[in-house]
Amino acid sequence: MPICVGVPKEQTPDERRVALVPDIAKRLEKLGVTVVIETDMGKAAHFLDGAYKGVQIVDSSQKVYEQADVVLKVQPPTEAEIEQMKAGTVIIGFMSAHRYPERVAKLRDNKITSLAMEFVPRISRAQSMDALSSQAAVAGYKSVIMAADLASVFFPMLTTAAGTIRPAKVLVIGAGVAGLQAIATARRLGAMVEGYDVRSATKEQVESLGAKFVDMEVKAEGEGGYARELTEEEKQQQRAILAKHVAAANVVITTAAIPGRPSPKIITKEMVEGMNPGSVIVDLASEGGGNCELTQAGKTIEHQNVIIHGPLNVASQTPIHASEMYAKNLFNLLSLMINKEDGTLAIDWEDEVIVGSTLTHDGEIKHAPTREKVEGAKS
Repeated sequence: MPICVGVPKEQTPDERRVALVPDIAKRLEKLGVTVVIETDMGKAAHFLDGAYKGVQIVDSSQKVYEQADVVLKVQPPTEAEIEQMKAGTVIIGFMSAHRYPERVAKLRDNKITSLAMEFVPRISRAQSMDALSSQAAVAGYKSVIMAADLASVFFPMLTTAAGTIRPAKVLVIGAGVAGLQAIATARRLGAMVEGYDVRSATKEQVESLGAKFVDMEVKAEGEGGYARELTEEEKQQQRAILAKHVAAANVVITTAAIPGRPSPKIITKEMVEGMNPGSVIVDLASEGGGNCELTQAGKTIEHQNVIIHGPLNVASQTPIHASEMYAKNLFNLLSLMINKEDGTLAIDWEDEVIVGSTLTHDGEIKHAPTREKVEGAKS
Protein backbone atom coordinates (compact mmCIF):
# COMPACT_ATOMS: atom_id res chain seq x y z
CA MET A 1 0.00 0.00 0.00
CA PRO A 2 1.40 3.47 -0.90
CA ILE A 3 2.72 5.45 2.02
CA CYS A 4 1.18 8.66 3.35
CA VAL A 5 3.53 11.63 3.77
CA GLY A 6 2.33 14.13 6.36
CA VAL A 7 3.41 17.69 7.06
CA PRO A 8 2.13 19.51 10.17
CA LYS A 9 2.59 23.20 10.93
CA GLU A 10 5.85 24.09 12.65
CA GLN A 11 5.53 24.61 16.40
CA THR A 12 8.72 26.60 16.98
CA PRO A 13 8.00 30.32 17.42
CA ASP A 14 9.33 32.53 14.58
CA GLU A 15 10.09 29.54 12.32
CA ARG A 16 8.90 30.67 8.89
CA ARG A 17 10.39 27.88 6.77
CA VAL A 18 8.20 24.95 5.81
CA ALA A 19 9.07 21.36 4.96
CA LEU A 20 6.90 21.05 1.86
CA VAL A 21 6.32 23.46 -1.03
CA PRO A 22 3.71 22.95 -3.77
CA ASP A 23 6.20 21.82 -6.43
CA ILE A 24 7.61 19.08 -4.20
CA ALA A 25 4.07 17.98 -3.24
CA LYS A 26 3.43 17.34 -6.94
CA ARG A 27 6.65 15.36 -7.26
CA LEU A 28 5.72 13.21 -4.26
CA GLU A 29 2.36 12.40 -5.83
CA LYS A 30 4.12 11.35 -9.03
CA LEU A 31 6.00 8.78 -6.92
CA GLY A 32 2.63 7.29 -6.01
CA VAL A 33 2.44 8.43 -2.39
CA THR A 34 -0.44 10.31 -0.79
CA VAL A 35 0.18 13.64 0.93
CA VAL A 36 -1.66 15.16 3.89
CA ILE A 37 -0.93 18.60 5.33
CA GLU A 38 -2.31 20.70 8.17
CA THR A 39 -4.32 23.80 7.28
CA ASP A 40 -2.04 26.84 6.76
CA MET A 41 1.06 24.63 7.00
CA GLY A 42 2.80 26.70 4.32
CA LYS A 43 1.41 30.12 5.18
CA ALA A 44 4.45 31.35 7.14
CA ALA A 45 6.51 30.99 3.95
CA HIS A 46 3.71 32.48 1.80
CA PHE A 47 2.61 29.14 0.34
CA LEU A 48 -1.17 29.15 0.77
CA ASP A 49 -3.38 26.04 0.96
CA GLY A 50 -4.79 26.67 -2.51
CA ALA A 51 -1.35 26.16 -4.06
CA TYR A 52 -1.16 22.58 -2.80
CA LYS A 53 -3.16 20.87 -5.53
CA GLY A 54 -4.18 17.26 -5.01
CA VAL A 55 -3.12 16.98 -1.36
CA GLN A 56 -5.44 16.29 1.56
CA ILE A 57 -5.73 19.24 3.95
CA VAL A 58 -6.80 18.56 7.54
CA ASP A 59 -7.54 20.97 10.39
CA SER A 60 -5.13 19.70 13.05
CA SER A 61 -1.65 18.25 13.45
CA GLN A 62 -3.17 15.29 15.29
CA LYS A 63 -5.04 14.28 12.13
CA VAL A 64 -1.78 14.55 10.18
CA TYR A 65 -0.01 12.24 12.62
CA GLU A 66 -2.89 9.75 12.64
CA GLN A 67 -2.51 9.21 8.89
CA ALA A 68 1.18 9.80 8.20
CA ASP A 69 3.66 6.98 7.70
CA VAL A 70 6.38 9.56 7.00
CA VAL A 71 6.46 13.02 8.59
CA LEU A 72 8.47 15.92 7.15
CA LYS A 73 9.50 18.82 9.40
CA VAL A 74 11.93 21.68 9.68
CA GLN A 75 12.43 21.95 13.44
CA PRO A 76 12.64 18.97 15.85
CA PRO A 77 9.31 17.52 16.95
CA THR A 78 8.15 18.50 20.42
CA GLU A 79 7.51 15.79 23.01
CA ALA A 80 3.77 16.36 22.50
CA GLU A 81 4.17 15.79 18.76
CA ILE A 82 6.16 12.62 19.32
CA GLU A 83 3.35 11.28 21.49
CA GLN A 84 0.92 11.76 18.58
CA MET A 85 2.99 9.63 16.17
CA LYS A 86 2.24 5.99 15.52
CA ALA A 87 4.93 3.45 16.38
CA GLY A 88 6.99 2.84 13.27
CA THR A 89 6.48 6.34 11.88
CA VAL A 90 9.44 7.79 9.98
CA ILE A 91 10.20 11.45 10.67
CA ILE A 92 12.75 13.49 8.71
CA GLY A 93 13.97 16.96 9.69
CA PHE A 94 16.52 18.80 11.77
CA MET A 95 16.63 16.98 15.11
CA SER A 96 19.10 19.02 17.22
CA ALA A 97 19.87 15.89 19.22
CA HIS A 98 22.57 17.62 21.28
CA ARG A 99 20.03 20.20 22.45
CA TYR A 100 17.06 17.91 23.09
CA PRO A 101 18.30 14.58 24.50
CA GLU A 102 14.95 14.02 26.22
CA ARG A 103 13.19 14.16 22.85
CA VAL A 104 15.65 11.65 21.42
CA ALA A 105 14.86 9.31 24.30
CA LYS A 106 11.15 9.65 23.59
CA LEU A 107 11.67 8.94 19.88
CA ARG A 108 13.55 5.80 20.92
CA ASP A 109 10.97 4.69 23.45
CA ASN A 110 8.04 5.27 21.07
CA LYS A 111 9.84 3.30 18.34
CA ILE A 112 9.93 6.20 15.90
CA THR A 113 12.46 6.07 13.07
CA SER A 114 14.03 9.53 12.88
CA LEU A 115 16.45 10.83 10.28
CA ALA A 116 18.35 14.02 11.09
CA MET A 117 19.09 16.33 8.18
CA GLU A 118 22.18 17.59 10.00
CA PHE A 119 23.58 14.04 9.94
CA VAL A 120 23.38 13.59 6.15
CA PRO A 121 26.90 12.45 5.15
CA ARG A 122 28.91 15.12 3.39
CA ILE A 123 29.74 12.98 0.38
CA SER A 124 29.29 13.71 -3.32
CA ARG A 125 26.30 11.40 -3.68
CA ALA A 126 24.42 13.21 -0.90
CA GLN A 127 25.04 16.79 -2.02
CA SER A 128 21.45 17.20 -3.20
CA MET A 129 20.28 16.24 0.30
CA ASP A 130 22.69 18.48 2.21
CA ALA A 131 20.32 20.80 4.06
CA LEU A 132 23.09 22.25 6.20
CA SER A 133 24.68 23.63 3.03
CA SER A 134 21.46 24.86 1.42
CA GLN A 135 20.41 26.72 4.57
CA ALA A 136 23.93 28.04 5.18
CA ALA A 137 23.86 29.60 1.71
CA VAL A 138 20.72 31.50 2.67
CA ALA A 139 22.28 32.62 5.95
CA GLY A 140 25.47 33.76 4.25
CA TYR A 141 23.53 35.90 1.80
CA LYS A 142 21.27 37.33 4.49
CA SER A 143 24.19 38.15 6.81
CA VAL A 144 25.54 40.67 4.30
CA ILE A 145 22.12 42.29 3.85
CA MET A 146 21.88 42.64 7.64
CA ALA A 147 25.42 44.02 7.82
CA ALA A 148 24.74 46.58 5.09
CA ASP A 149 21.63 47.69 6.95
CA LEU A 150 23.52 48.13 10.22
CA ALA A 151 26.64 49.68 8.69
CA SER A 152 27.33 53.40 8.85
CA VAL A 153 28.99 53.38 5.42
CA PHE A 154 28.14 52.56 1.81
CA PHE A 155 29.30 49.16 0.54
CA PRO A 156 30.19 50.22 -3.05
CA MET A 157 32.53 52.98 -4.19
CA LEU A 158 30.48 56.03 -5.13
CA THR A 159 31.57 58.97 -7.23
CA THR A 160 29.47 61.96 -6.31
CA ALA A 161 29.52 65.74 -6.66
CA ALA A 162 30.78 65.81 -3.10
CA GLY A 163 33.72 63.61 -3.99
CA THR A 164 34.54 59.91 -4.23
CA ILE A 165 33.51 57.59 -1.41
CA ARG A 166 35.72 54.58 -0.89
CA PRO A 167 34.09 51.13 -0.76
CA ALA A 168 33.54 49.42 2.57
CA LYS A 169 36.06 46.90 3.83
CA VAL A 170 34.43 43.58 4.72
CA LEU A 171 36.16 40.67 6.46
CA VAL A 172 34.44 37.28 6.34
CA ILE A 173 35.73 34.74 8.85
CA GLY A 174 35.02 31.15 7.84
CA ALA A 175 34.94 30.09 4.20
CA GLY A 176 32.39 27.31 4.32
CA VAL A 177 29.13 27.55 2.39
CA ALA A 178 27.84 30.49 4.46
CA GLY A 179 31.15 32.32 4.32
CA LEU A 180 31.59 31.91 0.58
CA GLN A 181 28.04 33.11 -0.04
CA ALA A 182 28.71 36.10 2.22
CA ILE A 183 31.89 36.89 0.29
CA ALA A 184 30.07 36.64 -3.05
CA THR A 185 27.20 38.84 -1.83
CA ALA A 186 29.50 41.49 -0.35
CA ARG A 187 31.43 41.57 -3.62
CA ARG A 188 28.18 42.01 -5.58
CA LEU A 189 27.41 45.02 -3.37
CA GLY A 190 30.77 46.51 -4.30
CA ALA A 191 32.73 46.06 -1.07
CA MET A 192 36.43 45.30 -0.75
CA VAL A 193 36.38 41.81 0.74
CA GLU A 194 38.85 39.64 2.63
CA GLY A 195 38.16 36.03 3.56
CA TYR A 196 39.78 33.93 6.25
CA ASP A 197 39.61 30.25 7.13
CA VAL A 198 41.97 27.96 9.02
CA ARG A 199 41.54 25.41 6.23
CA SER A 200 44.17 26.34 3.65
CA ALA A 201 42.23 24.51 0.94
CA THR A 202 39.69 27.34 0.92
CA LYS A 203 42.22 29.90 -0.36
CA GLU A 204 41.45 29.16 -3.99
CA GLN A 205 37.69 29.34 -3.39
CA VAL A 206 37.94 32.71 -1.65
CA GLU A 207 40.12 34.16 -4.39
CA SER A 208 37.87 32.81 -7.14
CA LEU A 209 35.12 35.10 -5.78
CA GLY A 210 37.34 38.15 -6.11
CA ALA A 211 38.28 38.42 -2.43
CA LYS A 212 41.71 38.50 -0.83
CA PHE A 213 42.62 35.50 1.32
CA VAL A 214 44.08 36.22 4.75
CA ASP A 215 46.81 33.59 4.99
CA MET A 216 48.09 32.79 8.47
CA GLU A 217 50.01 29.64 7.55
CA VAL A 218 47.87 27.62 9.98
CA LYS A 219 46.53 24.44 8.38
CA ALA A 220 43.61 22.94 10.28
CA GLU A 221 41.68 20.67 7.93
CA GLY A 222 39.42 18.33 9.87
CA GLU A 223 36.79 15.66 9.18
CA GLY A 224 33.57 16.15 7.24
CA GLY A 225 34.69 19.41 5.67
CA TYR A 226 35.01 21.14 9.06
CA ALA A 227 38.12 22.56 10.70
CA ARG A 228 39.85 20.78 13.56
CA GLU A 229 40.32 22.57 16.86
CA LEU A 230 43.41 24.78 16.94
CA THR A 231 46.20 24.32 19.44
CA GLU A 232 46.79 27.13 21.93
CA GLU A 233 49.89 28.22 20.02
CA GLU A 234 47.91 28.31 16.76
CA LYS A 235 45.14 30.32 18.43
CA GLN A 236 47.66 32.93 19.57
CA GLN A 237 49.11 33.13 16.07
CA GLN A 238 45.62 33.45 14.64
CA ARG A 239 44.65 36.27 17.02
CA ALA A 240 47.82 38.27 16.43
CA ILE A 241 47.38 38.42 12.66
CA LEU A 242 43.59 38.52 12.61
CA ALA A 243 43.47 41.51 14.98
CA LYS A 244 45.01 43.76 12.31
CA HIS A 245 42.45 42.74 9.69
CA VAL A 246 39.54 43.07 12.12
CA ALA A 247 40.70 46.57 13.07
CA ALA A 248 40.83 47.64 9.43
CA ALA A 249 37.34 46.34 8.55
CA ASN A 250 34.10 48.31 8.50
CA VAL A 251 32.17 45.04 8.66
CA VAL A 252 33.17 41.62 10.04
CA ILE A 253 30.97 38.59 9.35
CA THR A 254 31.75 35.42 11.27
CA THR A 255 30.48 32.02 10.15
CA ALA A 256 32.64 29.45 11.98
CA ALA A 257 30.17 26.94 13.43
CA ILE A 258 30.10 23.16 13.83
CA PRO A 259 26.69 21.52 14.46
CA GLY A 260 26.35 20.20 18.00
CA ARG A 261 29.48 21.90 19.32
CA PRO A 262 30.18 25.33 20.83
CA SER A 263 31.26 27.96 18.32
CA PRO A 264 35.02 28.72 18.47
CA LYS A 265 35.88 32.10 20.00
CA ILE A 266 37.80 33.96 17.32
CA ILE A 267 37.17 37.66 17.96
CA THR A 268 38.25 38.78 21.41
CA LYS A 269 37.00 41.75 23.39
CA GLU A 270 40.34 43.45 22.71
CA MET A 271 39.87 43.01 18.95
CA VAL A 272 36.43 44.62 19.16
CA GLU A 273 37.86 47.54 21.11
CA GLY A 274 40.47 47.99 18.38
CA MET A 275 37.82 48.48 15.69
CA ASN A 276 36.82 51.91 14.37
CA PRO A 277 33.67 53.53 15.79
CA GLY A 278 30.63 52.61 13.69
CA SER A 279 32.02 49.22 12.67
CA VAL A 280 29.72 46.19 12.59
CA ILE A 281 30.08 42.52 13.50
CA VAL A 282 27.43 40.05 12.31
CA ASP A 283 27.96 36.76 14.13
CA LEU A 284 26.25 33.89 12.30
CA ALA A 285 27.61 31.47 14.90
CA SER A 286 25.67 33.11 17.74
CA GLU A 287 23.41 30.07 18.21
CA GLY A 288 26.45 28.09 19.39
CA GLY A 289 27.69 30.88 21.66
CA GLY A 290 29.19 33.08 18.95
CA ASN A 291 32.60 33.55 17.36
CA CYS A 292 32.92 36.87 19.17
CA GLU A 293 33.41 36.91 22.94
CA LEU A 294 30.85 39.70 23.31
CA THR A 295 28.08 38.26 21.15
CA GLN A 296 24.68 37.89 22.80
CA ALA A 297 22.52 35.38 20.96
CA GLY A 298 19.40 36.93 19.50
CA LYS A 299 20.44 40.48 20.40
CA THR A 300 22.06 43.51 18.82
CA ILE A 301 24.38 45.26 21.24
CA GLU A 302 26.92 48.06 21.08
CA HIS A 303 30.35 47.91 22.70
CA GLN A 304 32.52 51.01 22.54
CA ASN A 305 30.70 52.23 19.41
CA VAL A 306 30.95 48.85 17.64
CA ILE A 307 27.66 47.14 16.78
CA ILE A 308 27.57 43.36 17.44
CA HIS A 309 24.59 41.55 15.93
CA GLY A 310 23.86 37.96 17.01
CA PRO A 311 20.97 36.76 14.81
CA LEU A 312 19.24 33.40 15.28
CA ASN A 313 17.68 31.12 12.65
CA VAL A 314 18.81 33.43 9.85
CA ALA A 315 17.65 31.15 7.02
CA SER A 316 14.08 31.52 8.27
CA GLN A 317 14.24 35.23 7.40
CA THR A 318 14.20 34.35 3.69
CA PRO A 319 11.43 31.75 3.93
CA ILE A 320 10.40 31.25 0.30
CA HIS A 321 13.75 30.27 -1.16
CA ALA A 322 14.96 28.64 2.06
CA SER A 323 11.83 26.43 2.07
CA GLU A 324 12.17 25.59 -1.62
CA MET A 325 15.74 24.40 -1.15
CA TYR A 326 15.03 22.56 2.10
CA ALA A 327 11.98 20.79 0.65
CA LYS A 328 14.14 19.58 -2.27
CA ASN A 329 16.73 18.28 0.20
CA LEU A 330 13.99 16.34 2.01
CA PHE A 331 12.52 15.01 -1.22
CA ASN A 332 15.88 13.76 -2.47
CA LEU A 333 16.51 11.90 0.80
CA LEU A 334 12.98 10.51 1.00
CA SER A 335 13.21 9.34 -2.63
CA LEU A 336 15.88 6.84 -1.56
CA MET A 337 13.28 5.16 0.66
CA ILE A 338 10.32 4.94 -1.73
CA ASN A 339 9.63 2.07 -4.12
CA LYS A 340 9.18 3.88 -7.44
CA GLU A 341 6.81 1.21 -8.78
CA ASP A 342 4.10 1.25 -6.12
CA GLY A 343 4.89 4.13 -3.73
CA THR A 344 5.55 1.85 -0.76
CA LEU A 345 8.25 2.40 1.85
CA ALA A 346 11.44 0.51 1.03
CA ILE A 347 14.29 1.54 3.35
CA ASP A 348 17.66 0.09 2.39
CA TRP A 349 19.58 -0.23 5.65
CA GLU A 350 22.75 -0.90 3.68
CA ASP A 351 22.63 2.59 2.09
CA GLU A 352 25.36 4.73 3.68
CA VAL A 353 23.32 7.91 3.29
CA ILE A 354 20.32 6.47 5.13
CA VAL A 355 22.44 4.80 7.79
CA GLY A 356 24.50 7.94 8.34
CA SER A 357 21.39 10.12 8.66
CA THR A 358 19.51 7.89 11.11
CA LEU A 359 19.14 9.07 14.69
CA THR A 360 16.69 6.47 16.08
CA HIS A 361 15.21 3.24 14.72
CA ASP A 362 13.35 0.27 16.16
CA GLY A 363 13.73 1.33 19.78
CA GLU A 364 17.43 2.19 19.53
CA ILE A 365 19.51 5.35 19.24
CA LYS A 366 21.65 4.64 16.20
CA HIS A 367 23.82 7.77 16.26
CA ALA A 368 26.70 6.81 18.56
CA PRO A 369 27.61 10.24 20.03
CA THR A 370 23.94 10.91 20.84
CA ARG A 371 23.50 7.42 22.28
CA GLU A 372 26.42 7.99 24.62
CA LYS A 373 25.02 11.36 25.72
CA VAL A 374 21.52 10.00 26.35
CA GLU A 375 22.34 6.53 27.68
CA GLY A 376 25.86 6.92 28.98
CA ALA A 377 28.94 4.97 27.96
CA LYS A 378 27.07 1.69 27.51
CA SER A 379 26.78 0.62 23.88
